Amino acid sequence: MSQIKKCFRTTVGSTLRWFATSSAPSPSSVQLRAQHLTDSFHRRHNYLRISLTERCNLRCFYCMPSEGVDLSPDGKLLTNDEILRLATLFVKSGVTKIRLTGGEPTVRKGIADIISNLNGLKQYGLKSIGMTSNGLALHRRLPQLIDNGLTHLNLSLDTLDPFKFELITRRRGHEAVLKTLEAALASSLASVKVNVVVIKDLNDSEVLDFVEMSKDQPISVRFIEFMPFTGNKWDQKKMVPSSELLKRIQVRHANAQRAPDELNDTARSWTIPGYKGNFGFISSMSDHFCASCNRLRLTADGQIKVCLFDATEVSLRDKLRMGASDEELLETIGLAVSGKKEKHAGMQDIDVTTNRPMILIDEHGRASMVDVSDKQPTKRTATASGRIYIPQIAYNLVTSSYPLEEAKNATNPEDVAIAKARRKGDTLTVAQLAAIMGAKATPSLIPLCHPLALSKIDVTLMPEQPSEQPHPASAQNTDTADGRHSILCTATVTCEGKTGVEMEALTAVSVGLLTVWDMLKAVAGKEMEIGKIMVTRKSGGRSGDFDRHC
Repeated sequence: MSQIKKCFRTTVGSTLRWFATSSAPSPSSVQLRAQHLTDSFHRRHNYLRISLTERCNLRCFYCMPSEGVDLSPDGKLLTNDEILRLATLFVKSGVTKIRLTGGEPTVRKGIADIISNLNGLKQYGLKSIGMTSNGLALHRRLPQLIDNGLTHLNLSLDTLDPFKFELITRRRGHEAVLKTLEAALASSLASVKVNVVVIKDLNDSEVLDFVEMSKDQPISVRFIEFMPFTGNKWDQKKMVPSSELLKRIQVRHANAQRAPDELNDTARSWTIPGYKGNFGFISSMSDHFCASCNRLRLTADGQIKVCLFDATEVSLRDKLRMGASDEELLETIGLAVSGKKEKHAGMQDIDVTTNRPMILIDEHGRASMVDVSDKQPTKRTATASGRIYIPQIAYNLVTSSYPLEEAKNATNPEDVAIAKARRKGDTLTVAQLAAIMGAKATPSLIPLCHPLALSKIDVTLMPEQPSEQPHPASAQNTDTADGRHSILCTATVTCEGKTGVEMEALTAVSVGLLTVWDMLKAVAGKEMEIGKIMVTRKSGGRSGDFDRHC
């Protein structure tokens, strides 16, 4: 085995030699880079899950549609050197734990080299290299992977019944998985866990049998709630809440004790006195652990994904292949992390989330997102505008100096309404902020919009009187002949990407005008009217430039 280890060490490519010869980062630079892995809710992300492939040698119904999924061409997937470069950047920024996933990671060619190369990152602070596998083709290869640096293994095994195994996975191989489990328990791995996706009336009757596996072996059995993904026909009725499973276990094992959780651990763990192992629950649906989430995901095609249940993705692969520096990559990573939400959607909503595999309206009438993978990133800019018509009382409110103190003793209904509107704050400032936030949230609001890393958002709101001339940028977007006051909202959005930003500009204008309506409804709720929202200018992309007023 030592000869095999030596052989793999001597085959490390030039990329690894470059990283090995670079000096270790100073504490100050690590702290600076770690800022890119801290989101707006102060969660620090030190755990990176890297998908090595989209392929799998099983067809578990809860994971993959029966018709399969469209795989990315090999040229679209990250190369070994690209994986290593990104992993190095993450580790130098504070990641201490890496887990290899898929698809099924063992079907990736060169996985032994990948693990060996990642093992070289321990000099920069990496503490563990884990892998999640179905174990189907692993038992003979496991010793080599451990020699190369693998420290933790999670095996997916949803049933102890060979017949049910074939029913769930649509493949044979139950005995092979058990062989891998046996080999793992006899190895020097620091941790061996068994992941069990529990589905009502299919395998929930086996929960106690799985718990018994931890009696004589140091296994951690983790029961995972059935989770929704596109195409897996998720039904809340098929999900068994972890609280219900715990009650079943406690009927037989009343002495089960709550084990202390590790920081950021996804599983709530329990032990039974006298048992060598333990069991736990990953309750993503009924009791989420979003507040302590420290995980980031790198997909096989190089997209950073900050939440498993959020379809938003940002391409690091494209940045890499455009020659981006480490600092530029960190900026992109930081933008993605800063957009991570406080928590994912609840059970009632998450099953309709557009999540991998991505979908859109195709020739069969199904939803399908436009494929932009073959496009080259270019600078894209779009300007949109719209107008909200308001009565004079509202116009006077937004154009007058903001009072230091409101009229507390106002009795006139009009004065009371004005005071109420002013308590909300400055209308135009709040609407401008809302418009900017709306542009950034476009892919979350419009299901089939591609998530983009926006580089600039400019929003202006201009009050206009009937006698004023139309704003130059909106000559075709005004109606001053009818004698109404109005507020013109204009938004210009810019990015470096593969698709245009017209939707982001339109969303900004729409949200900005809706916010004006909300701010002024106390004085003008019945009289206001929103209209003439349109794209006035765009540049970049295959379709060429466009200017509505030329």
